[in-house]
Amino acid sequence: MLSVQGVNQFYGESHTLWDAELSLPAGACTCLMGRNGVGKTTLLKCVMGLLPISSGAIRIGDADISRRPAEFRAGVGIGYVPQGREIFGQLSIEENLLVGFSALRNKKAGAIERVYATFPVLKKMRSRRGGDLSGGQQQQLAIGRALMLSPKLLILDEPTEGIQPNIVSEIGEILAGLNRDEGLTILFVEQKLPFARKFAQHFAIMERGHTVASGAMTELSEDLVSKHLVV
Repeated sequence: MLSVQGVNQFYGESHTLWDAELSLPAGACTCLMGRNGVGKTTLLKCVMGLLPISSGAIRIGDADISRRPAEFRAGVGIGYVPQGREIFGQLSIEENLLVGFSALRNKKAGAIERVYATFPVLKKMRSRRGGDLSGGQQQQLAIGRALMLSPKLLILDEPTEGIQPNIVSEIGEILAGLNRDEGLTILFVEQKLPFARKFAQHFAIMERGHTVASGAMTELSEDLVSKHLVV
């Protein structure tokens, strides 16, 4: 599904990604892990085309998207939920969802109703402004906006950050359902190890811009956790 091969990226003179590698099987749910500042968000932004890469390749299936703009990547089925959610606070829930829809050339009938079926609370509050929602409701809205694209791959950056525990569990169950029932490939960055272990089938760990370990979640040993994840 997604293949990242030998990707290097720079912020000015700072070399942030060093031959980064990542491989996502179709239909899998993968957690990208690592301490703060190791390049996880940078890698996601490179996959989405929000940051340029200096070398390497990013592929979706057989298509090389390394130099394609972000709107192209959204159009071919990559949904993105950024860290901090980045919803439009002055727009209503429904207007926020329709903004996500604008990235598609071929609009799919029933997309908004499918989002409302996934997140019933959004339907009940559809006229409320995004800025008036709780953190958990905003995260559901951000995920719903990405789902408006009917993506093949859903990427989420810290989906549980700043969210109350009951909503964290609810979001995890929704993502698991989308992965299980619809075959949606999911990649998410997460600091909460119990959440990652519960909802991801695969993991990849980054350290100083490198991918240093990956495998099935059952292979995430305490030694790897202690070496690369414990602060």
